[in-house]
Amino acid sequence: MLTWIAPLVVFGLVIFVHELGHFLAAKAAGVYTPRFSIGFGPALFKKRYGETEYVLALLPLGGYVRMASRDDDAMALIEGGGETPPEELPTTGANAAGKVVDEHAGAPRRRADWDPDAMYPFGPKPVPENRWFESKPLAARLVILLAGVTMNVLLAWVIQVGAAATYGRAYLPAVIDSVLPGRPAAVAGLQRGDSIVAVNGVQVETWSEVVDRIRPSAGRALSLEVERPGVGRRAFRLQPEQREAPDPITGAPERVGQIGAAPRAELARSPLPFGEAVRLGSDSTLKLGLGIVTVVRGLFAGDVPASQVGGPIAIVAMTVAVAKTGFERLLGLISFLSVNIAILNLLPIPVLDGGQILLNVLEAIKGSAFSARTREYILRTGVLAVLLLFCLVMFNDLRALVARLVS
Repeated sequence: MLTWIAPLVVFGLVIFVHELGHFLAAKAAGVYTPRFSIGFGPALFKKRYGETEYVLALLPLGGYVRMASRDDDAMALIEGGGETPPEELPTTGANAAGKVVDEHAGAPRRRADWDPDAMYPFGPKPVPENRWFESKPLAARLVILLAGVTMNVLLAWVIQVGAAATYGRAYLPAVIDSVLPGRPAAVAGLQRGDSIVAVNGVQVETWSEVVDRIRPSAGRALSLEVERPGVGRRAFRLQPEQREAPDPITGAPERVGQIGAAPRAELARSPLPFGEAVRLGSDSTLKLGLGIVTVVRGLFAGDVPASQVGGPIAIVAMTVAVAKTGFERLLGLISFLSVNIAILNLLPIPVLDGGQILLNVLEAIKGSAFSARTREYILRTGVLAVLLLFCLVMFNDLRALVARLVS
């Protein structure tokens, strides 16, 4: 059961928050929004309240907000691609009334939920041009397009702050669990159970603080102050050796200083006042974003192998594995994926938010809209780019799945 529920909750929440941002911003700007959909494909549930039809679809791999637009002279999707409800034949024109001719019966037919007082596609009333997406000022359009990623970042921030306030600050204490023979820690005389309290005179409490001071110090002598059970404080001098290790963010190999000691794998926690939780949650959210930006930049620069990019299968597997370890780590994964969605959506690919933002800014600079053919070519290029990326991540996912099955 967890295999199905955890991915649906994680995906659904991240997607819902993103699309809710677009939807609320569009509503606030006065743009006509006849559909709010979570997922693609056949509708599992749909219900119209006021001007908007709310849909839960079969494939929870995305979502979209349908907005009145010039792109098809009636309705268009800013995200997700166009669709015609199965009970309708296609219509064109801003004044399309949702009433068409069935070529077989030769008679007009309407939607099952036809409303004579509603606008298209629910009724005969035309959509006023001032409620089109393109009729709004550039600033309003940019707010609508940025609202999705803003909500994703806000979700990540709320989770990080809430987790810090609820669980406190989790950390690995600077306590040595093991030392490797012949490595600097063992040669200097460090032992299991030693607590490192200072590095070069700087007080440390967590293992990450110890690592942060040792990694850039390869080949340079360091002094460690250690609290040893039954003995008290002792000082040691050692010289970290240079080793190759993966970067904690990108995974790319780099040369760092190491002493050959491992920490005790027992998390400790310290309670935090709310103000400190806000600061810690904000720092954590910023680090998440910077880490993802670094990975994306590394992919384009060739520093991060494309084989490391995972897709839906990898994310589902990760979600299930994390959900089994506890609610706190699941919250962390939701936060991570939410920031991921925000940053990836800002890439300047036409079908993504970043591409739409760039397109609207270029049209504003140009002083007029691009022709329908130009926009079609731009959107096709964006669709092709997304399809190529999807093929890459699915290839990586399937290769990893096959490797696990045959190993």
